[in-house]
Amino acid sequence: MNDMYTMNWNQLQRPIPEWFSEAKFGIFIHWGPYSVPAFKDEWYSRHMYSKGMPHNIHHEKTYGSLKDFGYKDFYPMMTGAKFDPEEWADLIVHSGARYAGPVSEHCDNFSLWDSSVNPVNSVNYGPHRDVVGECFSALRKRGIRTLATFHHQWLWGWFMSTDPDADVYDPKNELYYGPALPLETNRYDPWRYPDEKFCRIWREKVREVVEKYSPDALYFDSRTFIIREEDRFRMAEHFYRHIPNGILTYKQEDFPADIGICDLERGRFSEPKSFAWQSDDRLEDNITWCMVQEPRYRSATNVIHQLCDIVSKNGNLLLNVGPYADGSFHPDAVKELYAIGDWLKINGEAIYGTHPYKAAMEGPTYIKDVNYDVSKIQEQLATGEESQVEQQLLTSRDFRFTSRDNSLYVIAMGWPQDGDWKIRTLKSGTEEISSVSLLGSREPLHFTQTPEALIVHAPSEKPCNHAYALKLSIK
Repeated sequence: MNDMYTMNWNQLQRPIPEWFSEAKFGIFIHWGPYSVPAFKDEWYSRHMYSKGMPHNIHHEKTYGSLKDFGYKDFYPMMTGAKFDPEEWADLIVHSGARYAGPVSEHCDNFSLWDSSVNPVNSVNYGPHRDVVGECFSALRKRGIRTLATFHHQWLWGWFMSTDPDADVYDPKNELYYGPALPLETNRYDPWRYPDEKFCRIWREKVREVVEKYSPDALYFDSRTFIIREEDRFRMAEHFYRHIPNGILTYKQEDFPADIGICDLERGRFSEPKSFAWQSDDRLEDNITWCMVQEPRYRSATNVIHQLCDIVSKNGNLLLNVGPYADGSFHPDAVKELYAIGDWLKINGEAIYGTHPYKAAMEGPTYIKDVNYDVSKIQEQLATGEESQVEQQLLTSRDFRFTSRDNSLYVIAMGWPQDGDWKIRTLKSGTEEISSVSLLGSREPLHFTQTPEALIVHAPSEKPCNHAYALKLSIK
């Protein structure tokens, strides 16, 4: 470390930007050469080099030996023939997301921007397009905040293979895979941490994106702790100096608290938090963050319920969707994103710009503290299979609460079978309620507070599907 350089993390502490607190919902997009084989998951680029793993067996059966057909050989097959940043931006707008962006660089050393730091990028290879630059331009025209996500600390040891004849060990391929390293460097917490050159390039990639594209938010995947502290600090300091109203998100304890937003991968909190946080999860119902063969997608109802739960506890939801190698999205993914956006058009008042109420939830479903933590990452590294994270589904008897100004929103996860919503949290003696309405409905609602519950009689027609937001005026 440079002895003349003084790090003071406290000087990087800052309030959360208002735009991020109000946004609540974002989208990011996993797209890269791994979208070509579209087999199992986005870790294909790593596990194809691990002899005996499903990715490796599939690869050698489909494409040949690792010596003759390596990950670099997928580059020209990522054509991006149907990549249209305007269509991507329109889809994001229709989804109701307020910030978004493509994965800037995954773990595979393939940068999706016009990079002078890394010649292995989407302008020189693959689609021959500046994916980050074009997407940011289209998003900004529509008033969407921009997000750049970085996973490239994983590159340290990522491609090291148990096959000594794999193309990753050929010195002429160092451009694509980095220098050959001891196999143990592919562990989550290796004995040999990245050298000075690797850390410098790691930081220069982020610096280049910040200076060329000015993202509103930076997202860092797990394992960032292996980067030298000086480089992490210089990166964060440069970002906040260049984008004073920006925000950085990170996982585990890879950065000090209060200099950014803690992100829980596929995670939730059981109780509301005094601090802002983010959960990143995927629309995909397969165990993947990228396009795979025979993809499946979660229902809009499932995602909307998750969003309501997270927002009620002071969090944001960052949802992933992955396109085909040609840059187009599966029709089923588009359908569910449209449905989420249609719901938000009616009920967004109960989501955007809200704050937690003194009670976040009511109902029979208890949401546990969950996270794709280090133990699950270690398991995935060892087996090649992503570990499951228990995701509790909300029922028609569950409610979530949000608030803004003098309004309290009670979001019911289902339509009452007997015609009445019964909200025990707001029984007589709790809040003095002057009126109750249902977002999207013009019918006046009859309500009464009893010693057991606030009882609201539902209107004759549903204004939407998935969930129903009651707006209460508090005296």
